[in-house]
Amino acid sequence: MVDYYEILGVPRNATREEIKKAYKKLAKKYHPDVNKSPEAEKKFKEISEAAAVLGDEEKRRQYDSVGHEAFTKSGGGFSGFDFSGFGPGTDFGDIFESFFGGGFNDFFGRRRRRGADLRYDVTLTLQEVAEGVTKRLRIRKEDVCPHCHGSGAEEKRTCGTCHGSGHVAQMRRTPFGVFQSTTTCPHCNGRGFVAVKTCRTCRGRGHVEREKELRVEIPAGVEDGTRLRVAGEGEVGEGGAGDLYVFISIKEHPLFKRDGSDLHIDVPISFFQAVFGDAITVPTLTGKAKVKVPAGTQSGTTFRLRGKGLPGMHRGHGDELVTVHVETPQKLTKKQEKALRAASEAFGKSPSKSLFEKLKERIV
Repeated sequence: MVDYYEILGVPRNATREEIKKAYKKLAKKYHPDVNKSPEAEKKFKEISEAAAVLGDEEKRRQYDSVGHEAFTKSGGGFSGFDFSGFGPGTDFGDIFESFFGGGFNDFFGRRRRRGADLRYDVTLTLQEVAEGVTKRLRIRKEDVCPHCHGSGAEEKRTCGTCHGSGHVAQMRRTPFGVFQSTTTCPHCNGRGFVAVKTCRTCRGRGHVEREKELRVEIPAGVEDGTRLRVAGEGEVGEGGAGDLYVFISIKEHPLFKRDGSDLHIDVPISFFQAVFGDAITVPTLTGKAKVKVPAGTQSGTTFRLRGKGLPGMHRGHGDELVTVHVETPQKLTKKQEKALRAASEAFGKSPSKSLFEKLKERIV
């Protein structure tokens, strides 16, 4: 006999939610009203049988321990029962309705709504990006009541219906035999206790609106638009807390332009530094560094300082790219002007012949 897990295509450690999704997907595919293949009805019954067993905790334990023998006719299981009632015209959701009285919600447990997710915007400087930073955030949200710690009660007692488990078992007779399903306790709403005296702070809600301070570690190298998730720090709801999402924006730096992990900076140099060469000092995020400018450097030349950029979020380190621009002096003393004119006469005022030849070639 084919394994129930293989029928649904789920691993043996599949969660109830995974079993539910697998069943719904397969049932839609093989429902006789949709699939006219001769094998569809047989396949539909197989997946219904598999889901009915694996979706019930007790039945699943029996199946994992004993296998199909736990569900022979003598054992009150599936063998020998008539599946004809689940042919064409039957909605696959109605099958679970007949199994467990309420369809998927009762079969897989009533889902409680968790609290809302929250957003917080943080602006960082480039220096903070380079080093990483811890930010203190103050947020106002629905949080666990500090007085009753979320129970909603100042005095409480164990629920007499579920005996503190939060769930109750129901026995139902089906065409496949008698099934036991577990559902959320209707008396205590799954909490396992009932309030003898309601909490005066939250009035039984279990949560109150208050301001909370959080410390959030922001790693080095984050980029503009990065979203960091802080699990469980959203608003509190019946089904637990939502998450806090911290959105990062980077403040523009007066000197550096960012390109991923690399930094770009424009540095002015004099005509004479470009002609004769020089060692210039340039700023970095960690201090200063020397850049050797060779003689004859042209304006717009870029030099690379390896490892002087930003750290990557996961690995590696960027570089700093220094682009030099030759500055033309705007004010000269008479002595300076005389010296430059002499130099100009020595070099010639007009561009080289080769340049005119190149321009002529382009025109032609």
